[in-house]
Amino acid sequence: MGSVEVHTVADDEVVLFEDHDWTRVEGLEPDHEYTVLGETFRTLPRPPGQRLATFATVNDVHFGEVECGLIEGMEIGPVLRSEPGEPPYPDVMNQAAVQEIQAVIPAVDAVVAKGDLTTHGIVEEYQAFLDAYGPVFGTRLHHVRGNHDGYYGETFAADAPFSVDLPGVVLAVLDTVVPGSSGGQVTAESLEWLDDLGASADRQVLVFGHHHCWDPGSRTRSETYFGIRPDDSERLIDLFARRPRLTGYFAGHTHRNRVRRFPQTGDVPFVEVACVKDFPGAWAEYRVFEGGVLQIHRRISAPDALAWSERCRALFGGLYPQYAFGQLADRCFPIWPRRPV
Repeated sequence: MGSVEVHTVADDEVVLFEDHDWTRVEGLEPDHEYTVLGETFRTLPRPPGQRLATFATVNDVHFGEVECGLIEGMEIGPVLRSEPGEPPYPDVMNQAAVQEIQAVIPAVDAVVAKGDLTTHGIVEEYQAFLDAYGPVFGTRLHHVRGNHDGYYGETFAADAPFSVDLPGVVLAVLDTVVPGSSGGQVTAESLEWLDDLGASADRQVLVFGHHHCWDPGSRTRSETYFGIRPDDSERLIDLFARRPRLTGYFAGHTHRNRVRRFPQTGDVPFVEVACVKDFPGAWAEYRVFEGGVLQIHRRISAPDALAWSERCRALFGGLYPQYAFGQLADRCFPIWPRRPV
């Protein structure tokens, strides 16, 4: 047996995994320390006021992918595939994600898919995404493209920026794709749109895009940066600094759980959430209260999905879990309102 890992803490529960087994303990008190299965953790503080809404996000679902562990220019191995006779692993992971969102949040208010809906950027793969998520979530499903979706000239899922109004929060969705490129951008038009939204909003605004921000404190500055271009990242971060209604930016793309905070924006989290398609096989739940929002990481735990994601621990010479999993504070944390300046 492997070691016990705390994958999820909320304000009222914990979920721990050990290989293919998992344990969920509910009914806990907020902001309290507990020890379960030998692991000590602290539940999240519960924001004040009533719970107003709950929504979910997924990213990097990669319909159409058949080989896992390939990065151009890196031949570390292993490369994993579904076994003969098994359904494609993106189908397994996404079907399980859909079922678990339904089970955990029966009355989910919205589901946001943050790009890389496809692997080869073709319409058939995009239709597979719609067929998996659309019939279940209907008009509550909102999605935007990622770099894989824009590699070869197709323009589906390219209608951002757009906003989704929920009780207690506004979801602002940006298109960060540079067609034909793995890197990202935020256009002047998108920044102007977000600036107007931040100026007029009467509640917290959470911003979503496929690509993550470049760190203004980085020692290197490359126009071929894997995430949002440095100039555009600086403009986006400056906009967050100027508009206190903007309280978090949430990306995919890197297939990892990570939170960064920048001096210009204080406690505002700039977040990356791990992918659906491989280890740890994740989606994120957001609980919206009158006085703040909680991000709660969810590992897909259906038996066939868990078996696949456990296989993926071996990726990149066994180093992938160290990269993708992140710390507990990268997965589960509060997002607080900011005071107007």
